[in-house]
Amino acid sequence: MDTIHLSPGPAAAQAFRLGIVTSAVGGLAGITTLYWLDILTPLFAGYALVLLFPVYLVFAATALSVWLGYNKDATALRPVYRQKDSRGRSK
Repeated sequence: MDTIHLSPGPAAAQAFRLGIVTSAVGGLAGITTLYWLDILTPLFAGYALVLLFPVYLVFAATALSVWLGYNKDATALRPVYRQKDSRGRSK
């Protein structure tokens, strides 16, 4: 018997947005705290903000999407067919 796969709903979308915002605020707070405690130099803090922080957000988004069920593969896709007009051309 085939298993039924439901797509994530509005609650999952809200949880994803909340998770991304929480990750961003936590990451920025961490960088700010390390800079404030003189663990990070201004140059490395800028490097972390410009280059490392976006990569961190991509990993956070990936983890959230897998956790919330957004990780669909090619087998979950349905074929899409174009409608043809009376002359046999695609619309």
